[in-house]
Amino acid sequence: MKICFIGGGNMATALIGGLLGKGFSSAEICVVEISAENRARLQRDFAVRVFESTAEGIIGSQIIIFAVKPQQLRAVAQELATSLSGQLLISIAAGIITTDLARWSNCQSIVRAMPNTPSLIQSGMTGLYALPAVTHTQRELAQNILAAVGETLWLKDEAMMDAVTAISGSGPAYVFYFIEALQQAAQKLGLNADDARRLSLATFLGASKLATSSDEDVSVLRARVTSKNGTTERALLSLSSNHVAEHIAQAAQAAATRSREMGVELGKT
Repeated sequence: MKICFIGGGNMATALIGGLLGKGFSSAEICVVEISAENRARLQRDFAVRVFESTAEGIIGSQIIIFAVKPQQLRAVAQELATSLSGQLLISIAAGIITTDLARWSNCQSIVRAMPNTPSLIQSGMTGLYALPAVTHTQRELAQNILAAVGETLWLKDEAMMDAVTAISGSGPAYVFYFIEALQQAAQKLGLNADDARRLSLATFLGASKLATSSDEDVSVLRARVTSKNGTTERALLSLSSNHVAEHIAQAAQAAATRSREMGVELGKT
């Protein structure tokens, strides 16, 4: 099975590293990348074949992964339209709707994927959606590729990709934002910057691991930490009185709305 990446940036690098770690051979992977510096890096780090020309890179490939910027995808897909012959196309470009990609590429075997940045350390979460023409075997291939960098979730309705984008795609930034705020609060309470960082990161990591390893709902875990008239209850009452949960919901809605807008805008470009 030959896999061709169009684009050799961070997410492509994460996927290539994950695939090689799962037992794929470097001989099965090639990358089309316009930057000579990036081509040299990819060849040095992964021993994969690299090409500057898209037409040359896709020769013999059964799977083509679009890892370019969303604004570049239309031109790349149109360039490939006359060269495709039954390949599975996987797009990790944010916002691009499958019907638009199908129209540009003249191909119906398309899987749309929304990985997130923790994929860079094989701890990602990827939402997946396949057009009806994608076969069961092709779905399994797409699943195996994206599972190399973390967990996957198949969607029956592509419209739900906006929700996935808002929660897991943009979600790491929300977590980093909260960690920043917790670090700042720790420093205001008198801790130095290094200790504030260490406490905040370890607390987030530990709580996430606990929630992941438990069969109980996070609300139960939260309640277990919250003693009557204790310090945690006082903090949570402050969060509640400031409507923090409602603000988080509003932020996620804003991200989902922007995801829909981008699909429309980029489809018209």
